[in-house]
Amino acid sequence: MDEIRQRLMLITGYLGAVIGAGFASGQEIVQFFVNYGNYGMKGVILATILFAVCGGLLLYLAHNHKIANYQDMLQYLLGYRLGRVVDFLLALFLFLGISTMLSASGAVFYEHLYLPKMLGIFLAYAVIVILLITGKKGLILSYNVLVPVKILLLLIISGYAAIFLQGNQFESITYTLGEEYGRSWMIASILYVAYNFALALVVLTEYQTITNRHNGIVGAVLGGLILGMLVIVNYISLSKFLPTILHYEVPMLFIAGNISLTAKHIYTLVLWLGILTTAIANTYGFAQRFSRFTGLNYGLCLIVCMTMALPLSMQSFSSLVSIIYPIFGLLGISIIASLIYWTVKEIAGELYYRITAFLNRHKEG
Repeated sequence: MDEIRQRLMLITGYLGAVIGAGFASGQEIVQFFVNYGNYGMKGVILATILFAVCGGLLLYLAHNHKIANYQDMLQYLLGYRLGRVVDFLLALFLFLGISTMLSASGAVFYEHLYLPKMLGIFLAYAVIVILLITGKKGLILSYNVLVPVKILLLLIISGYAAIFLQGNQFESITYTLGEEYGRSWMIASILYVAYNFALALVVLTEYQTITNRHNGIVGAVLGGLILGMLVIVNYISLSKFLPTILHYEVPMLFIAGNISLTAKHIYTLVLWLGILTTAIANTYGFAQRFSRFTGLNYGLCLIVCMTMALPLSMQSFSSLVSIIYPIFGLLGISIIASLIYWTVKEIAGELYYRITAFLNRHKEG
């Protein structure tokens, strides 16, 4: 029973870190996969493999070296100097991510609930502080509660759209894409995984202390595979409405609206939960980093960090995303490349040692 619990915690942590506002809105899936027509399905499959492999490799290293926070993981992967530079950049992007998610919450309240933007910003502010005030316990508890609700609702609506809704113009769109899309779908898929995994690393490394080696690796791999399945479902449902969905900021709300008004209202809740879980991951990572840097109490740092993020959150959500996410993707690529290099090196070393030991015992026998 404890084995299942540990794996489920890893799965919810992984899904919670990646399936945020961009995923729930459908905008990420459109930009990185649907835009490439049939080629996009290849990208989805590649992303699924990368999410599963990278998650497993990260927990493999975390348990092998007893690494329980993302700063130590970065220093191990990239070395002391480069690790500190990337740590600073990642901390900066985590902080900008807090402002972006608060802005997104305000946008949901203003554009879809017809309520004041400030209400959405300050409600998200209050919920995040309440959930994270206890530190790692609050992070894991909030993910265990919010993520299953979010995933279930997302799967019901996007799954219904993928199976039952009609109106596919997929083939004609794919035919007109041109050769350049056949070459660039792989780059888009890798970038999608890269910038999402940079944030997932912050959350997943924390699970090293509450899982054993085997369950940690298996849970992370399963989380990556389930994440890929959810991308596939969203990809199919969104592709059915090409090219119409290309004109929407939140294409999944358009899809939900084609099911019913109730479905659209429910999906608005899914979108907000996605914003909250992404904001929680960003806030926890940055507040923890700020606390270690300043030596101040974590709870005080949490409130200070959230308050500092408020002025920037008043800016446009779309403008913040267009600036922050592409640079975050480049940062993620460096992390993934180092992760693969070090784990392959370690695994190869382990295999060599075991094979050598086996041959030596065979000779002696």
